[in-house]
Amino acid sequence: MAASIVVEKQKLSKPPLDMHYLGERVLRQPAKRIAKVDDAIRQLAREMLQTMYSSDGIGLAAPQVGVHKQLIVIDCDPSNPANLPLVMINPKITAVSHGVCDAEEGCLSIPGVYLPVTRPQTVEVSFKDEQGRPQRMKAKGLLARVIQHEMDHLNGVLFVDRVENGLVLAEELKKNNFSVNAVQAVK
Repeated sequence: MAASIVVEKQKLSKPPLDMHYLGERVLRQPAKRIAKVDDAIRQLAREMLQTMYSSDGIGLAAPQVGVHKQLIVIDCDPSNPANLPLVMINPKITAVSHGVCDAEEGCLSIPGVYLPVTRPQTVEVSFKDEQGRPQRMKAKGLLARVIQHEMDHLNGVLFVDRVENGLVLAEELKKNNFSVNAVQAVK
C-alpha cells in the first residue's frame, strides 16, 4: 500500500514548493477532487514529499503549498529510509471509531504551535494511490491522527480550529506571532 513514489528523505536548502501559513486565505479554500491521476499529480506528490521532509514534517496537504487539489502525503517515520511514504488522492473517511483520544498536534503551516486535539483513535479511509488505483485502509494511532489532520486541510480546516482551550490557544498563537483572529473554531 505504500507509495511507489520515492524521494530521498533529506532537508533541501530550497524546497520545491512554498509553504503557506495561518492567516493566509489559501489555507481556507476547499480542495477540488482530482479527476485524473497522471504524471503531473505524481510530480506534485514528489515535490510535496521533498517539501515535507525539508520542513521536518510527517504529513502535508496540497492546500498548504497553495494547490487546491485533494492530495496528501504522509510519512510517520521520516528518519527510517525503509519506511515508504503514503500518497493519498481524493481521500475519504468511511468510518471512525467511537473511542477518541487527545494528543498534541503541530502543523507546518503554524510553526512553533503545539496543542492538544481530540480525534477518533481509528479511521477507515478510501483513496486512490499514485497510480490511480482505488485503495482502502484502516489506520490507528499516529497514522490515524495524521490522516485526519491532513484531510482537514482539504476542507480548509486547521488543527487550531479544533483546540478546545481558547486561553491556551490564544497564548500559543501570540507567542508565535499568529493572530487568534485567523482561527475558525469547529464544533
